[in-house]
Order: sequence, then structure tokens, then C-alpha cells
Amino acid sequence: MLPPIDAFLPELHFQTSRSSGPGGQNVNKVESRVELRFHIPASQLLSEEQKEVLLQKLVSKLTTEGELLIAAQEDRSQLRNKEIALQKFHDTLRKALHKPKARKATKPSKGAVRQRLESKKKHGDKKASRGRVDF
Repeated sequence: MLPPIDAFLPELHFQTSRSSGPGGQNVNKVESRVELRFHIPASQLLSEEQKEVLLQKLVSKLTTEGELLIAAQEDRSQLRNKEIALQKFHDTLRKALHKPKARKATKPSKGAVRQRLESKKKHGDKKASRGRVDF
């Protein structure tokens, strides 16, 4: 079970920089881009098993030290970008730690098999009757 976003706040580090997104003249002055950093191996909220799963599944989003990097620059507001980054972070963890349900193998019923074979036979007969007619 994944802890709520609020529990992760002490372990998260935020860094701001100038955004390449919308903002007009303001974009050159205000640091509205937010980069969230989370050091997975040092986390005290996650179990060792969860840490291993995250390190394997999120390898493309990690630094060499095992830090998860998430950036947000969608909005003009730094506060809104921070909220977006937090949401992306939580969604990323949730997706990576999700275990899909095991598939149960099933067989079609005898009636369904019979119906399918009858349909195929009828279709084959229809095609066979389209042949040349000899006079």
C-alpha cells in the first residue's frame, strides 16, 4: 500500500528554474519550472521490496544515484507546477507499484464451440456454391 503524498514531503527536494513554457515577458524573470527529486534508496516510507521494484521499473527516470526526477513546467505559476509535479510523482509511484491481476485461463463452452463450427461450415458451403456452373 502506497502512503499518501503528504507523507513523502519531508523526503522530496524541489528545485526551480526558468521555464520554457508560456509566460510572455515574465518567462525570462521568474523561475516557474519545478523539478522534483526523490532519492529512492534513502526513503524510509517504502519497504525494501518496493524500492527494488521502483529501481527496476523506473530506470529511465532515475539518475545514477537512484534519484527519481520529475519536472513540471505546464503552468505559469510555480505553485501550480509544484502541485503538478507532486501529482505526477504520486501517479508514477502508483503505476510502478501496481501488480496486475493474474489471468485465469478459460475454455469456451461446448455450445459456443458447436455454434462456431456450424457457422464456419455454413460459410464454407456458401462459398463452395459460388463455383462455375457446367452446362
